[in-house]
Amino acid sequence: MKSSMDCIPCFVRQATDAVSMTVSGDEERKRLMRNVLEWMSDIDLETSPPAAVQMIHRRLRGLLPTIDPYRVAKDRQNNLAARLIPSIRKRIVESFDPLTMAVRYAIIGNIIDLGAKNNLGLGDIYAELQSAPMQPIFGDLETFRHAVAGAGTILYLADNAGEIFFDRLLIEQLQGPKITIVVRGKPVINDATREDALAAKLEDIAEIIDNGSDAPGTLLDDCSEDFRRRFEEAELIIAKGQGNFETLSDISRNVFFLFRTKCPVISRHSGYAVGTYVAAHGIVGGNQSQRRGLS
Repeated sequence: MKSSMDCIPCFVRQATDAVSMTVSGDEERKRLMRNVLEWMSDIDLETSPPAAVQMIHRRLRGLLPTIDPYRVAKDRQNNLAARLIPSIRKRIVESFDPLTMAVRYAIIGNIIDLGAKNNLGLGDIYAELQSAPMQPIFGDLETFRHAVAGAGTILYLADNAGEIFFDRLLIEQLQGPKITIVVRGKPVINDATREDALAAKLEDIAEIIDNGSDAPGTLLDDCSEDFRRRFEEAELIIAKGQGNFETLSDISRNVFFLFRTKCPVISRHSGYAVGTYVAAHGIVGGNQSQRRGLS
């Protein structure tokens, strides 16, 4: 997926957030943001949004006092998710269809994304949680169910901190196949790293690896050789979040995308309306009749 002119305001906002979280002086903040605005001219809109964000944040981290500007925010998201998980797990286990309910909650977890929205509040999260049992899922849920049942190995590409606790709830329903959960190789925005996977105690139910990259998505050419081998060998890949969709939607592999459409750019590319819960198999170039969320 290529970047759009509409992506540029988000690139600037994400950089502004990183500066504001780590630098207190107004003049220093202005100096750093002038650099960011200069870097914007280097963005290649033919590349995916995560590739552009990677370039900006690589440069920015070299000027900031920390390599993980969002660490405090990520810890806060993890702590919130940890408090919510026991009651949500109970709802899933007691539901008529635990797998479908776990998919719903995994997608709800995808709203915990400071890359797409920096003013996310508790009210947003609680409202989504309350509506979860009633949310329709668009795409290929039955195909997903059959694919999970038939897979011997699953590669689960995580997205954000906080959200990764909700991923655990889905992974608990996938027990049977050998599951490997993949996090980012280095910090970028609020994307999950090994530290966040360990906070969710995912090592108890799956192998944890990182992809060797600091992109907020899965840029295969930038990932480690070990990850690329596992990607090719996996019988089923579950890719969470918009960043993984933006970087893998044109890849010919057995990939299921789980995400909530959060912006018009993703809506146009995927064919699903903003706000739609999506569980779709290789969306781009797929069956138009399955894109029922677009109004």
